[in-house]
Amino acid sequence: MKLMKQMLAAVSLAVVAATAHASPQAPVNGTDYKTLEKAQPTESAGKVEVTEFFWYSCPHCFALEPSLVEWVKKQGNAISFKRVPVAFRPSFVPQQKLYYTLEAMGRLNDLHPKVFHAIHAERKPLESDAAIADYIAAQGVDKAKFLEVYNSFGVQTKAKRAAALQEAYKIDGVPTLAIDGRYMTSPSIVGAAMGGRQPENVLHESALQVASFLVDKAAKEQATKK
Repeated sequence: MKLMKQMLAAVSLAVVAATAHASPQAPVNGTDYKTLEKAQPTESAGKVEVTEFFWYSCPHCFALEPSLVEWVKKQGNAISFKRVPVAFRPSFVPQQKLYYTLEAMGRLNDLHPKVFHAIHAERKPLESDAAIADYIAAQGVDKAKFLEVYNSFGVQTKAKRAAALQEAYKIDGVPTLAIDGRYMTSPSIVGAAMGGRQPENVLHESALQVASFLVDKAAKEQATKK
């Protein structure tokens, strides 16, 4: 009996170990990813559009960022990558405007990762207009020019557009990846499919593997329509 218990324990440990390192090899609709009931229009003719819905203060978005950046690089010209900052509450709006201001000023490449680092590594609460403006000024950006763009009609319009996209895609958590206006996956969706608690790096790897599958799927579907 003791030997049997030991054997069962060994098998259980093996199953747990295998699950911890599992990645979805054949993603299933409704399990590893979701298909939108109503496809959303995209703006990337000839390429598969991939959109990340994120929030600067989200620790999971911050943790995914390095892997996501590398994944996007590997996709090359096969995809058009975009980001949409969400606003689940009015208090999120300043960070929405921050993102679109950096985009308008051509400073996303250098300041987008710094904003993430400031919030999560340096513990700077960049949640108000004033705190954001002071932080950006400390990065060598003209404060008056930043605020001019930050409060501009163009940035306000993009923030409203982001809210509309968030509603259209029915985003209820971040980070979430939308592919070709039709499919969505995320570390949390894949994690639920894998069952139990998984290390965050495993969830990231698995979610991006599903995203790769969806990019290929969308590309093939686009090709059949030509």
